[in-house]
Amino acid sequence: MARSDVGLRSERGPVLLAGMLATGLVAIDATILATAVPSVVADLGGFESFPWLFSAYLLAQTVLVPVYSKLADVVGRKPILLFGIVMFLVGSVLCALAPSMLLLIVFRAVQGIGAGAILPGVMTIVGDLYTIAERARVQGYLASVWAVSSVAGPALGGVFSQFAGWPWIFWINLPLGVLAGWLLIRNFHEKVERRGHRIDYAGAALLTCALTLLLLAILEGGVAWEWSSPMSLGLFGAAALVLAAFVLVERHAVEPVLPVRVITRRIVLTTSLNAAVVGIVLIGITSFAPTYLQTAADADPLAAGLAVAAMTLGWPLASTLSGRVYLRIGFKATIFIGSVVVVASCAFLVLIAPHPSLVAIAAGSLFVGLGLGFVASPSLIAAQSSVPWHERGVVTGLNAFMRTLASTVGVAVLGSIANSVIAARGGDESDRATIIDATTLVFVAIAIAAAFLLLTVSLMPRTPVVRQPAPPEPGI
Repeated sequence: MARSDVGLRSERGPVLLAGMLATGLVAIDATILATAVPSVVADLGGFESFPWLFSAYLLAQTVLVPVYSKLADVVGRKPILLFGIVMFLVGSVLCALAPSMLLLIVFRAVQGIGAGAILPGVMTIVGDLYTIAERARVQGYLASVWAVSSVAGPALGGVFSQFAGWPWIFWINLPLGVLAGWLLIRNFHEKVERRGHRIDYAGAALLTCALTLLLLAILEGGVAWEWSSPMSLGLFGAAALVLAAFVLVERHAVEPVLPVRVITRRIVLTTSLNAAVVGIVLIGITSFAPTYLQTAADADPLAAGLAVAAMTLGWPLASTLSGRVYLRIGFKATIFIGSVVVVASCAFLVLIAPHPSLVAIAAGSLFVGLGLGFVASPSLIAAQSSVPWHERGVVTGLNAFMRTLASTVGVAVLGSIANSVIAARGGDESDRATIIDATTLVFVAIAIAAAFLLLTVSLMPRTPVVRQPAPPEPGI
């Protein structure tokens, strides 16, 4: 079968299917938990702590992405991706058995340790096996995973929450993960050039510490203590000091966890900033809109989840089309179109937030997703196409790192905004008017972040779309 064939029945098809299934683990997780949050809180308590269900997961995922990217250049993509799948499944089992909100948060971090290897691992393998022109078609297959998950995730989350119990939102990961791992073991055989590497463990440890301190300060500020209190100022100060130490270590590291020479390239920097905005918009809407609809619009978990799922349905549709568009008009013009749609759609959500409506939220979410589809994939592929094979893992990891870092900090900031409004209104998270006001303010913050896309896109260089042959390094 010709190597140029693209599809599940082609020579590379089983590897693509494995990547789709692995992506499905993360894609379903993105919507299924948000829908089940009210049920989890009702069973375990701790509404004020629920943003940590996302923050702990994203923190573990974020700080490990650069480390996984380096390790993938040492031992290959396959073992790192397999490790990620196994850790995600272990975390899923632990989450399903969690007896308290605290332990559920801890076990979500275990899931995050696995998730940090999955998405960048899949995207790096796709970048290895397919040319830019082929990736325009492959995006359709990967996008279909998000399309199916956008419906299956909220639907399963709603059904499990109402009838079977929320632990089933984690048990559902097991068959997907096992099948993905089996396909990868049987069908992906890469050629790895064994070279000496020095992993920047000190940098990774300092980055983890700095982000943990920052998240704690943001999430608990204005809730557990005043913003101007010694505790709040001390945490922010400590985070700044550790971050400064991280920068110093990176400047002298042989192989830094975040290499400056790569970050400072304009195409890499701007596309990474695009990924950061995508992360904030995505996590903001998927984390807060379901609870808002259930409380303010009296929607059941299934209906609320499906309304928000319109975003993750619009995304893959646009992502599939974006491949054809950037091959014609280029990366920058394609991303600009998506940015305009995202900004306009987020502004619409702000306007309709004071008037809760399932239909309006679904429509707004759909168009946000359409815009994101024209931003996320072209940004990543533009960055990948600007570097040689031996730097592709680092660039892909940096893009994923910026997206998950922004999601991690973003959900913490947005959660702090919501909690501050709730606390100021007496702490009653079940009050309709309070949730409407809190969510409206959250949507305003998301819209402001989305507007930043217009700036980053304007700074992007015009990168030509080169239809190069597939690189010979990886094997199947």
